[in-house]
Amino acid sequence: MKKIKKQANQKTSIFFRRNFYWLLVVGIFLQLINPVFAQQSNQPREIPLWSNGNMPGGTGPQGAEVISGKGSYTNISHPRLIVHIPQHPNGTAVLVISGGGYAHIEVGNESSPAAEWLASQGITAFELIYRLPGENWSTNLVPFQDAQRAVRLIHSMAERMGISQHKIGVMGFSAGGHLAAMIETEPDRQFYAPVDEIDRHSAKCDFAALLYPVITMLPPYDHTHSEKEILGNHPDRLDQRAFSAQLQVSAQTPPTFLAQAEDDPISNVENSKLMYAALQQKQVVSQLQLYPTGGHGWGMGKPGTQETSWPSLFKQWARQIGVWQ
Repeated sequence: MKKIKKQANQKTSIFFRRNFYWLLVVGIFLQLINPVFAQQSNQPREIPLWSNGNMPGGTGPQGAEVISGKGSYTNISHPRLIVHIPQHPNGTAVLVISGGGYAHIEVGNESSPAAEWLASQGITAFELIYRLPGENWSTNLVPFQDAQRAVRLIHSMAERMGISQHKIGVMGFSAGGHLAAMIETEPDRQFYAPVDEIDRHSAKCDFAALLYPVITMLPPYDHTHSEKEILGNHPDRLDQRAFSAQLQVSAQTPPTFLAQAEDDPISNVENSKLMYAALQQKQVVSQLQLYPTGGHGWGMGKPGTQETSWPSLFKQWARQIGVWQ
């Protein structure tokens, strides 16, 4: 009996030693690859805006999405969010929208650098890859449908992502600034009929940043490519007014930060001035940063230029209104 117990103890000891070494090896291996997993978890991931079969606007373009070497997107049939999750989230989220005259999306120069910067500051950033009106859709409203859906989708995910329901903002560049301005001023406008539970969530933004934005579609500033893509070559005056964001501003419009160069050759600086005047008239908290020179399309600002100051100015302003900790 003692001999049997001794043999059993020896087997147990051998089993333990073998498994101990195995577990030790596995533990070391997991420690080595854990940073890789951590790094991967912080990499941008994509979330589709619409479930299969419920996307409004028809079938759209055929074939693969086209992305230029500089990160300009066209032929977009699968609108989505590219999510940048910070290592230390602070509870704030921003939907980031690139421009491109509603004919392409300048992701590489605008939304991607901005989203990466926001994530580095603790903000969860959502880049919007939206549909373009000239790509065989049944309505010119597809960009607005996608942007409104994106805000609702962020609200629907907020709790499980640690995002405050009252700290969800939108940032837009150029034509993306027009899209952001329309979304922030008209959260209750029905750009599409509700399709699922996500559409029960709010489309309201809590703050906005508009960089060299297209704002108005009324004369004498009605010659932008953005207007042509949305309203056509001979727009109706009522449509021009309906898509001029400064006319949609109300006392409920969220606090808004604007920045633009006075020599902008694409979107006349009066766009930002008109928006700022409308915000001030309705006593909406707002700030306008004008640069004497800089042109258009500078994104985060070219190194060595004055436009590089806008991110820090926006951050300071956002802290003052309580949406950035």
